[in-house]
Order: sequence, then structure tokens, then C-alpha cells
Amino acid sequence: MTSDRAPTVDHVKGYCGLCIARCGTIATVADGRFIRLDPDPAHPTGAAICAKGRAAPELVYHRDRLTRPLRRTRPKGDPDPGWEEISWDMALDLIAAAMRRTAAQYGPEAVAFSMSSPSTTAIADSAPFVRRLMNAFGTPNLVWALDLCGWGRGFATRYVFGVGSVATGGAGGAMPDIARTGCLILWGYNPSFTRITHATATVAGLKRGMKLVVIDPRNVGLANKADVWLRVRPGADGALALGLANVMIQRGWYDQEFVRAWSNGPLLVRSDTNMLLKAEDVFPNAGRGSFVAWDMRSSSIVRYDPVTGQYDPSPGHLSLQGEYAVETIDGAVSCRPVFDHYAGLCRQYSPETIARTCWISPEQLAEAARTIWVSRPVSYYAWSGHEHHANTTETARAIAMLYALTGSFDAPGGNVLLPSVPTVPITGEDLAPGLAPAIGVAERPLGPARWDNVSTHDFYRGVLEGDPYPVRTLIGFGANLLLAQADPVRGRAALSSLDFYAHADLFMNPTAALADIVLPVASCFEREALKIGFEISEDAQSHVQFRSRIVSPPGEALPDTDVVFGLAKRLGLEKRFWNGDVDAAYREQLASSGISLEQLRAEPAGRRSSLTATHYKYQAPDERGNARGFPTPTRKVEFWSETFADHGYSALPQFIETAVSGTSQPADMFPLILTCAKPSLFCQSQHRALPILRKRLPYPEVELHPMTAAAREIRDGDWVEVRTSSGAMRAKARFNETLDNRVVVGQHGWWQGCTELEIAGSDPTDPTGNNFNLTVDATMRDPISGTPSHRFNMCDIRLLRSNAHAGYRGMA
Repeated sequence: MTSDRAPTVDHVKGYCGLCIARCGTIATVADGRFIRLDPDPAHPTGAAICAKGRAAPELVYHRDRLTRPLRRTRPKGDPDPGWEEISWDMALDLIAAAMRRTAAQYGPEAVAFSMSSPSTTAIADSAPFVRRLMNAFGTPNLVWALDLCGWGRGFATRYVFGVGSVATGGAGGAMPDIARTGCLILWGYNPSFTRITHATATVAGLKRGMKLVVIDPRNVGLANKADVWLRVRPGADGALALGLANVMIQRGWYDQEFVRAWSNGPLLVRSDTNMLLKAEDVFPNAGRGSFVAWDMRSSSIVRYDPVTGQYDPSPGHLSLQGEYAVETIDGAVSCRPVFDHYAGLCRQYSPETIARTCWISPEQLAEAARTIWVSRPVSYYAWSGHEHHANTTETARAIAMLYALTGSFDAPGGNVLLPSVPTVPITGEDLAPGLAPAIGVAERPLGPARWDNVSTHDFYRGVLEGDPYPVRTLIGFGANLLLAQADPVRGRAALSSLDFYAHADLFMNPTAALADIVLPVASCFEREALKIGFEISEDAQSHVQFRSRIVSPPGEALPDTDVVFGLAKRLGLEKRFWNGDVDAAYREQLASSGISLEQLRAEPAGRRSSLTATHYKYQAPDERGNARGFPTPTRKVEFWSETFADHGYSALPQFIETAVSGTSQPADMFPLILTCAKPSLFCQSQHRALPILRKRLPYPEVELHPMTAAAREIRDGDWVEVRTSSGAMRAKARFNETLDNRVVVGQHGWWQGCTELEIAGSDPTDPTGNNFNLTVDATMRDPISGTPSHRFNMCDIRLLRSNAHAGYRGMA
């Protein structure tokens, strides 16, 4: 007998935590079951949601979810781990005991933590608490993908502006004011696939007449709507930035007054030492730390004091170009302004050089430069497309300096430092005096390790070689290192050799399979979370929301935050974690906001705080009445970095051509450039087990031009092998006529099977499998950040004749 009772339906407002977009959502729950996720148009990020968000119910109820803590009972080399279900108390007790044991023998820094990227997972809900636990315990070593995601746009650009010229979420930085910009540059960034809130804003901007410049090797997403699409050669972005700057400088298409007043472009550089001329070298009584510029109106030098940001005497017209003989204490020295050196560097990247290096014609180069200049104000956003290279730091600096030429930074319609709701920091920096230096900081003192972020390369070295000190325990929160990072073979060896490894995740994966303890965690739809500000605009930044749980997690799964608090209790750190009260932590975080946790619980759609964006904040007076300037050593935008020079790097952003893999091999063995891009349906290495998504893209694909394929007898849809000097992977060929025929585009993150579609998974270390990262040469690394060259490796591609048949159901 069937019931005619209508289901009880609830609509729960919240936001999707699956990626950095944090789209505002409305969840539909029928009789206690989560059945649908839709965008919330009233939310500042709720204009749309992507396919991944719509697949949320399938994620929540997937049969492969982890539901109970597991303990390994067999050695890590055994193909069967012998997983045994245990209680949460036993699991947390074992983890805490291992952490204490390692700290007692080697020091707390020998315990590392790993974490998935907040840009593509829901770890942002718990990341501040993970860092707090690290600080309270005494370890600086967080292994995550900053060197690949966020370093270039948000950290390397700090060496130009003092802050990230592109925002990275929790790390701060400037956000493009798309609603008011005259020209938006999307550099290696496809928001249609990565941040849909930016995609919808861009479409709205185009409708009102905004100009769009897209720089990408592929014509994807918004590139087909662009006024200018520059099909840059992978790895040549730095040269392109210098080439665009050259055209703009040569034609006078730059904001000379901004450069003169707000950059260190006027400061003089000595020809004999190639260092900034110090005032103490010229004036006997000058204090240390001041510099010298040339005033064209008085034909004399003026002193610049970075403490005040003032010139003395006040200049009439500072020179940006030319050569001047300056009498120093030790005699006459020839000097040129910083900007003259920068312009000279840019001149090396003439339109003809850019055509050879970047594969962009002089006409396109000039069109892009003109569009940028005449359409000001300009804003830009850059993403992984320029970051996954072994020259990313200098590329990011070059892009930031190109942007500085427009004078649009922190201007209406430019990249704006948005206000934020006042909060109390909870990451516990005050709990961690005297931490050991992070692994990698000695080799690359200006890179991610400066901020206690450790690359996998350096982490593996610490584990396998004990350099600079042993790392023996790892506590992992969702980081699938074997799929997300280069050198998975070395990664497996490192993880297998740890004394202890605990991993928290939604699903078992190849990295978690190497752990001693595996913990089941709740998805973002099954836990509460607090978000203060939604980044993309002034309105979004004013939005504060406490996301309620839509449904209960499966089995005994718990939020990552509960795992952190449980470990803190067992480590004797409970008082530093609000005596185990997560709500007390949220209340402390909100204490200075004027909004209470109780108010947020009563209003699940969130509350707005009163925020008003101000502009040109570098012009505002400080407490002494001097212009605030920029938070750099010279208090100016830095075209010339003495910080870099002092550490043995170039003061100017030199374009470093990525070394070619396999240079010992004949050139015709690897004639193609292999780069990669992520498909829109999955977040990195996740979600391929969901049939609703997997049926739309059953197998990994590699894009190539039909001409390239014809030369190798490859048809569209054939299984192929892509091989570099480092390794190989397999995928299905997909033709793309808009690609340059010298470029091949793969996809990373493939390992997971899909039982419902009878698709098998693959081993991430098997060269006959589908792990793109096997093709990456992990020895090619950025000298400053340590970033490996994920998006530039020389390769060839061949047809797999035996597996290229229509009925194939496994992974080739």
C-alpha cells in the first residue's frame, strides 16, 4: 500500500564549499534526504552554480564514502592493508601518541601536516584550526600546494606591490573590480571552470561594453568572447609580459605620473655595482637606508627616504630615463634610473622576439597593448595557467609590473584592496614563538617556506634523507599528494617510509591508502562552518554567513574541525582550543565584527556588515602625515627589488626559459610541448566516482591539433600514450583545431574508477595508467619558489593500437 502523503520539504540556505567560488546556494531536503542544490540569487555569489555543485547529493550519498575510522594491520608493502574498523577514541589516541613519540625523539618539527588546497576543496572550513594546532604543537611544516596554486599571483607579486596584486582568498590581496573596469585581463585563468562567480561578473561586464583580453594557450571559456585572445606558448608568459610592457613604454602608453610618484622607478642604480645608489655614498652625513634620484628640473640629485616616503629637497620632475654622472664620496659614478633599466630589459622583448618566443604576432601584441591602455581602468586576474611553471616567480613579477604601468592599482575599476569585516585571528601565531625553520627555507628563503608552506619535493627530502632534519610523522587533511604533485613514485616511497601517517578524507584514495590510520570526514554539506567575507566584491566582502548542516554525515564521519579539536585535547592543548568548544572559537573570531553567532544561526542566509571600499589607499596619510605608500622596502611599487638582489637573484624580472626535458635525447624524440588543464566537471583529483559527472567525461582526454594527430595516424577518440623523458600516461585523443599544432594538452587528477559505469581505476605510479604527473620533470623547479614545471614538458604522442577499440571499458 502506497502513502499519498506529500513529502516534507525544507529549503536550506547556505553556500557550496567545494571550491574557492563559495557560491550561494539553496539546498532542497525532502523527508530528511538531500535531493537538490540550486543557486541562491539573493546571495552575493549566488548567480549560478556549476555541475559539481549540482552533483552534491550524489557526493553525499555515494556508497564509497568513508564511514568509520580505519587502522592498517598489514605492512605498507602488502597489497592488502588489512583495514580494521576502530573507534574514534582509539584512532585519535593512536595519532596523538604517535605525534608525542616523534616530537620526543626528533622535535615537534618532525611532525608535518598536509592539507588539500582551499581553492578546490572544502578544507577552508577548517584550515585556520589546522594551522592553530600546528602552532600550538610546535611545527612549521604544512605540506600543501602553495607553490602550485596561489604563489605566483598572491605571494610573488608581494615583491612588487607589498601585497598580492591578485587576491588568493584567505591570504588577502587585491580583487579585480569587474563591475567598473574598462578592461579585464584574464591571464591563465578560465573562471567558467574555476570560479563561476567571476565568469558571471565578466559576462555582465561585456554586456556594458567592458573590453576583455584573454591570455591562454587554449580558446576555452570566455576566450571566445574576448576582444583580444593571445594564444601564448606554454611557459612563455613572462616574456609576453615584458613584450607588452615594451610596446606600452615605447609608445608612451603608460601612466608616467604614477610611475614617477609611486614606484621606485626614479631611484638611481650604480653602473659599477648594479645596486641602488645609497644616499650615504653621496652625502657624508646621510643616515643609512636612504636612496638617490635625479631631478631633471634642477639637474641635480635628490635624496629619497623610504621611512617617510619623501624626497628632499622636493623634486620638480624626477627622471625615469637617461644616464647621469653622480659625484660620490669615492668619485664620479655613472647611474641610470631603475625605470630605465626596466625599460631596457623590456626592449629585449621586441615584437619580433615575442613572435619567436611566444608565438604571438606583432600585430596581436600591439592590439593587446593598445586595448589595455585606451580602455583604462584595467583590472586583471591570474591563475594556475602562469603558476605551474619553473619560472613562475619572475613571470608573476613581470605581470605585476606590466599592470603597474596602467596606474590602475587600487583605483575604481582596477584591482582593489577591498575592506573586510573586523575579526579576531584564530590561527594561533601567538602560540608559536621560536618555531624551527620550515623545510626548504634555507634553499629558497624568499619562497613559500618563508610563510611555513612546504613543497612536496622538500617534504620528501626530509622524509627520505633527513635533510635538513628528519620528518617522521604526517597528519594529512585531504591532500592526495600522489595525484596532485609531481614525482608520485618518490612520493609513494616517502609516505611508505614514515613512522606514522594519519589521513582524513571523504573517500579512500591512493595517498590515503598508504596511511596507518584513515579518518572519515564530513562533506561541506554535512557540517557547520563560518565564512566572513566572500572576496569577489565590496558587497560580497560585507557578507557574513554561518552555514548550517544540510544532512547528517554518513556513519561516524566527523568534520575536520572536530578531528583537530579532538587531537588538541589528547595532546594537552585543550585550553588553547577553547576547552573543546567550537562555538566558542567562532564567537571569539566574530568578537570584533559586531555580529554574533546567535544572530547568524537565526539568519541562515547570512548578514551584511556595513563596509565601504576606499581607493588609492597608498595616498592616504599615515600617523605622521606622510603618504602611506606601499608595504615594500622602498615604500613604492618596486620595479627593482633589492630584496631579490640581496639573495642572489636578479633585481629585475628576467624571463627564464624553462629547461627542456630530455635535452640529452634527440630533439625529434620529444617534438611537442605538453601542458595541462583541468576539466570543468571535477575538482582536481576528486569526483570522478560520481556517475552524474563521469558519464559526461568517462575517460581522461588529451587535446591535440588534427594536423598533429594525422602525422601520427591518430583519430579523434583513440587511446594514445603521451611520453616525456620523465614518464608516460594514457588518455583518449580529442581534436582541438584552435590549438597550436606544436602543443598537446593533458588533464591531471585521473585515478578513480566509477563502478556504476563499469570503469576501472588506475595506479598513479603505473606508466600505463592515467596520472599526468608521471610526465612531469620534478627536477625542473623555480629557483625562488621551488615550483615544478607541470605545464611545460617536451613530449611525443603515439597511438595505442591494441586499446583503441570502441568497446573498451577500463582505463587504458
